[in-house]
Amino acid sequence: MDRVDYSLKLQTNRTEFAQGMRDGIPIGLGYFAVAFSLGITAKTIGLHPLTCMITSVLCHASAGEYAVYSMIGAAATYAEMAIMVLIANARYLLMSCAMSQRMHPRLSFFHRLFMGFGITDELFGISIARPGHLNPNYMYGGMLISIPMWALGSAIGCFSGGVLPERAVSALSVALFGMFLAIIIPPAAKDRVIAVLIVVCFAASYAFTRLSIFDGISGGTKTIILTVVISAIAAILFPHKEEGEEEIS
Repeated sequence: MDRVDYSLKLQTNRTEFAQGMRDGIPIGLGYFAVAFSLGITAKTIGLHPLTCMITSVLCHASAGEYAVYSMIGAAATYAEMAIMVLIANARYLLMSCAMSQRMHPRLSFFHRLFMGFGITDELFGISIARPGHLNPNYMYGGMLISIPMWALGSAIGCFSGGVLPERAVSALSVALFGMFLAIIIPPAAKDRVIAVLIVVCFAASYAFTRLSIFDGISGGTKTIILTVVISAIAAILFPHKEEGEEEIS
């Protein structure tokens, strides 16, 4: 590669990185707010702010991290936590496969590995929307802003949970439930099947906690069983039809 081509490539990488940072700012702000609530949840189960920050650096999914905290609070085993996080974050396997189809064939293994580590719903969305082959520097720019904000929000939320009055912590914890309502209500309003399945999940979860025959099963195992069984039944009875797929008569 001659000097002109190298300079052009370097300039392109800098531009992509700067654009990734710019697009990562609103994502980071949103992450901070959600992570703050997660930090308060972590404090209620006795985690230290530093531990909470490290957890957020390694796990970038709100559902996955909340699952971890819930399992810790339920005194679940490591195996149960690993299985639950795998189930909660399984969608990232599909996102990784989709991104791999947009990467340059000569892109190094370490670029692919680091980009896969940084995948979140929002970072995937802005990256996959870029034209042409994915430039890893664009995603790195987004990660540089959003992931530290996610980790910082968790740490500050965990610290605040130990400083703020108990009533204030309880009030702020409601934000986490609001986050999950914001996730389930829009799709439930559009699809009656999803709405029914949500009600079934609530009812089954309540039954598992009340029926004596399930007393010997830990809370973590109950969550795993419900998640796998209900999602499998829903996939069989109500398969998702892709756009453009013709109906079979």
